[in-house]
Amino acid sequence: MNNQQSSEATMFLDRLKNGIWLLGTSSWLFGITDRSIASFADGYLSALDIVQLFTASFFFVSWLFLKPVSTSS
Repeated sequence: MNNQQSSEATMFLDRLKNGIWLLGTSSWLFGITDRSIASFADGYLSALDIVQLFTASFFFVSWLFLKPVSTSS
């Protein structure tokens, strides 16, 4: 009985971690898209726009490397 509860808890935590990771991924993609549209809307890129885009892209790629691995067998 205890082993089954432990297995269910592990599965729940795996799904929760994956859900949070997917939510973060979609949020980063939305943020980068929004920032890109705002940067290109006026017709030219300033140095600040470029820095913001590269920073957001760096954090997005870092977020991709944080993808959780499944602990259930």
